[in-house]
Amino acid sequence: MSISLLEYAPRYENHRVKGFEVPGEEQPWIYTTENLLSGSDLDMLIAAAYRQIRNEQQMLASNRQTSLESQLRSGQITVKDFIRGLVLSDSFRRLTFDSNNNYRFVEICVQRILGRNVYSDREKLSWSIVLATKGLQGFVDELLRSEEYQSNFGDNTVPYQRRRILPQRAQGEITFAHMARSGEDYRDKLPKPALAKGAGLGSLSALGMAKEST
Repeated sequence: MSISLLEYAPRYENHRVKGFEVPGEEQPWIYTTENLLSGSDLDMLIAAAYRQIRNEQQMLASNRQTSLESQLRSGQITVKDFIRGLVLSDSFRRLTFDSNNNYRFVEICVQRILGRNVYSDREKLSWSIVLATKGLQGFVDELLRSEEYQSNFGDNTVPYQRRRILPQRAQGEITFAHMARSGEDYRDKLPKPALAKGAGLGSLSALGMAKEST
């Protein structure tokens, strides 16, 4: 039996209204197929999608979805379909889904697909239930079908981080691209780098010899 989405509310009432910020360097650049003028513009849109979803400043050849890119270029799929394909790709599953618990993965997907931070732990719990009951594809489809996604990005716009400018702050929120991909619980399980035995003593001895020679 399908479980309905657990109700949650925005953390602040300001989340319910559109912003009135003056455009500046903190404002995101919007990439959409509605105003593409050349093939190079589409290249920039695809690169922006990889940056937003994969958190890749450079598109690695091993992680590129060339088939999806070709379908987008030929108009067979929309930007929304392209975003779905990136999230459901094997590389995204391996690098993001498999290396995090459900709560952290939900947080990442809300940031990258809906363009905002999660409102609260209740929202993380709500979407985690969807992920656990409907699987990865069902969870992603629910996010992309949501009224929030459709009203902000629609079928033709690459998601971006919304409302980075916050009132009474000198700087906006940190960009999602500067946030760690893996949660702390996963990083704590990774093996710690260890110095070879005697490496520290050898370095001190070399430093002492250098001082004596001078």
